[in-house]
Amino acid sequence: MGRGFKLTQLKVDKLRSPGLYGDGAGLSLKVTAAGSKSWIYRYMLVGKAHWMGLGSYPDVGLAEAREKAADLRKLTRQGIDPLAERRKETSVLRAAIAKTITFDAAAEKFIDAHKDGWRNEKHIEQWRSTLKTYASPTIGKLDVSLIDTAHIMTILEKDDFWKTKTETASRVRGRIESVLDWATARKYRTGENPARWKGHLDKLLPARTKVKKAEHHAALPWAEIGAFMESLRDQQGIAARAVEFVILTAVRSGEVRGATWEEFDLDAGMWVIPAERMKAKKEHRVPLSSKALAVLKAQKEAFPMGYVFPGMKAGKPLSDMSLTAVLRRMERHDITVHGFRSTFRDWGAEATAYPSEMLEMALAHTISNKVEAAYRRGDMIEKRRRLMQDWSDFCDNKMTGEVVPLRSNTAA
Repeated sequence: MGRGFKLTQLKVDKLRSPGLYGDGAGLSLKVTAAGSKSWIYRYMLVGKAHWMGLGSYPDVGLAEAREKAADLRKLTRQGIDPLAERRKETSVLRAAIAKTITFDAAAEKFIDAHKDGWRNEKHIEQWRSTLKTYASPTIGKLDVSLIDTAHIMTILEKDDFWKTKTETASRVRGRIESVLDWATARKYRTGENPARWKGHLDKLLPARTKVKKAEHHAALPWAEIGAFMESLRDQQGIAARAVEFVILTAVRSGEVRGATWEEFDLDAGMWVIPAERMKAKKEHRVPLSSKALAVLKAQKEAFPMGYVFPGMKAGKPLSDMSLTAVLRRMERHDITVHGFRSTFRDWGAEATAYPSEMLEMALAHTISNKVEAAYRRGDMIEKRRRLMQDWSDFCDNKMTGEVVPLRSNTAA
């Protein structure tokens, strides 16, 4: 023992009396009245004594304590204060910890940052539920800086997710990509995004369109709408009237469920849906047919304030599933509520001479052609008023089988 160490493993184990037991070269074992033991290192720097803890015993054994003390002596010989060095390392570690965030936490922060610009609460909930269901089990607790391509592939390939639920898997991938982009922008991670598609995952997975054809909402054939409406009007309840109104106006079910009386001018026969409730974030005017107005007037008598189609809970609209439940009660499992927009579009294309652009405008579809969009400044409201009345009459079996002639007064 070159340094003349005073402690042995046996002695360290047997020490029970409180006190400070020196091992030599500044290292001591401290024993408390409660019987706990810890290592203390004493060193001199610029003529001043300093005391530094090296850990508790037996977590830090005798040999390890001596090694730590030897390393600290090397620092003091170089004029470096071991305590100051430890504080510096601690600060660096704390800074590093402060710059870490799990994927679940990052996802929630991303959603909070963007939810005010999203369409509705349902969209927000879809983000949360899909990430929780498909991403969180694999990467939820991981620091975002550690997520790599292997993690993303695990998510997309688990239980043939990409093959069997391609549309959902594609959305999940895009949402993970957005969360990780946010994390990069906030300096929580660096480097390429492992969830990006172009130039990366497209080399590892088949394109979504190659895996599975896009699934469209099941729609009722347009020639059957008259008979369906007759059956629908036999159904009782607010949800049934909401489905009827969806069909008569050809709008999305969410726009009907969220409708309030402030949006309607019944005398003018007009419904103005504000931009914040529209998918394209653009105000949409809907001319109301006689049957649509009849539905509204009946609702107004029963529910004069708030939502036009209120839900079971006070101050809340109907749920999306309540409209679907109407079709289920009618044993129409082959169609969807959203599909009635396709029924309207097919009727307009196949049974009338109304121009395609007018039908698209009635559906509030975004114009993909920028030149066409720039020149189309009006919304053809009066022509669309005649269109919606013709559709209402057709739904009421008044025009079944007839075609609106080209250049007629009806289509003008």
